[in-house]
Amino acid sequence: MAPEKRSRRVLIVVENLPVPFDRRVWQEATTLRDAGYVVSVICPTGQGCEERLQELDGIDVHRHPLPIEGNGVLGYFLEYGAALWWQFRLAARVLRGRGFDVLHACNPPDDIFLVGLFFKTFFRKRFLFDHHDLCPELFLAKFGRKGFLYHVMLLLERMTFALADASIATNESYKRVAVARGRMSPERVHVVRSGPDLHRLHLAAPNDRWRNGRRFLVGYVGVMGRQEGIDYLLQAVERLVHGRGRRDVQFCLVGGGPEKATLEAMTVRLGIADYVTFTGRVPDAELVEILSTADVCVNPDVVNEMNDKSTMNKIMEYMALGKPIVQFEMTEGRFSAQEASLYARPNDPESLLDHLVALLEDPERRAEMGRIGRRRVETELQWQHEAPKLLRAYDQLFS
Repeated sequence: MAPEKRSRRVLIVVENLPVPFDRRVWQEATTLRDAGYVVSVICPTGQGCEERLQELDGIDVHRHPLPIEGNGVLGYFLEYGAALWWQFRLAARVLRGRGFDVLHACNPPDDIFLVGLFFKTFFRKRFLFDHHDLCPELFLAKFGRKGFLYHVMLLLERMTFALADASIATNESYKRVAVARGRMSPERVHVVRSGPDLHRLHLAAPNDRWRNGRRFLVGYVGVMGRQEGIDYLLQAVERLVHGRGRRDVQFCLVGGGPEKATLEAMTVRLGIADYVTFTGRVPDAELVEILSTADVCVNPDVVNEMNDKSTMNKIMEYMALGKPIVQFEMTEGRFSAQEASLYARPNDPESLLDHLVALLEDPERRAEMGRIGRRRVETELQWQHEAPKLLRAYDQLFS
């Protein structure tokens, strides 16, 4: 590696999840490190990521508390305000220490550009926008209405793109948004998909304790939020157990989030609590064990403008482990999974259930769909194919 590249320094700022729990961000950080960049990260604390300053494999991770988890407009305002305060403070600390040449901002939310604006204006740092979520569409998914705050979200997004020296999109749908709504030059927008790392994801030995004594296991991993559609999945479980009289299927839901307690209460109200296991966030080894045990994996994300255009990490992980999938029909979901998934009618729990039952009763089809998904990840979608695209974006940024 040339000496001039080794001296390049990157500060990645992410608010949505702690690192290394945020797999995309950690893969980006380690890829840059392996290419000779000096990498620092600012992120929130979280379960299993409580240390405020930690050196991980040559990467300095600066974590800050988020005492308020946003749930409602006021909650989000307070959460984002606290995060910005910490991001400014920790970025200044990094600048005095290792230093940085690029501030790499990962949304949501779309306010991290304020940190980038300060350091670009006064210290001539480059600003790269890593576009993980469509925040205006995310606002609509959470609150269901347009209005003043929705237009504020559009303005924040526009200002983020305007400041960016380059942008990374997770798929072609996001690139179109960057060009059309963000008014970025197509040459400055780089598609870097969130491919799984096959060095991390290997099938583990099944553990039947997750089946809770039942014949089949359906697995889910993801955030427990409103737009994830887990209420649709629970409605499907209720119809399976009480409507169709099936007692042989267990559902295991991995992940945490603001709706977890509400969803757990929903299982009690529907009389299906014994058929649904909520694990919360779990270590990687346990996650892989659960998904390896599952016969089918499910993605019940609500069909809306944001989810239709978004690439979901859970789909990639299901495919990497060779698991057949059931999800609602959406543009990017179908692009990712193709023949490794069945596609239910949008936001229809009955259709979701029909496809789940069809797969559970057809082991040969499950096995073939699993092989298709694994092969697609190996040949096209794994991080090994995406890492060079990230490095090309950085080469352009420094050119």
